[in-house]
Amino acid sequence: MKTSVCIIDDDGLYKLLLKKSILKLPFEIAVNCYNNGQEALYGILDNKDNPELLPDVILLDINMPIMDGWEFLEAFIEVKWQLSKQITIFMASSSIANQDIEKSKLYKEVSDYLVKPINTQKLEEILKLKYKVTS
Repeated sequence: MKTSVCIIDDDGLYKLLLKKSILKLPFEIAVNCYNNGQEALYGILDNKDNPELLPDVILLDINMPIMDGWEFLEAFIEVKWQLSKQITIFMASSSIANQDIEKSKLYKEVSDYLVKPINTQKLEEILKLKYKVTS
């Protein structure tokens, strides 16, 4: 079964580059992208009963229109019990503000805070070690 990564970010160029970096890794990975938290939440809820269509990993930006990363987290917490598998979330932001880093630690759903851009080595480490992806 493929590992699935979901990128939630409003920066089209960043998503494109990150997706290309992920797909270059020596693993079988499916990548899904959303422009904001609301789109992602709808996509997740549409597939809540099908674990193969749910992401294993979410890379979540903070600052987005419509529904930002913090609002997505609050909504995700409300619905995660409905999902057919556990999803791990990484905050992926260009913000290096301590308040954002500390706020992310308040959510047990957030595994780590990553400062953009995320390099290929870090992506591989996340997927290889934490998710036991095999080549």
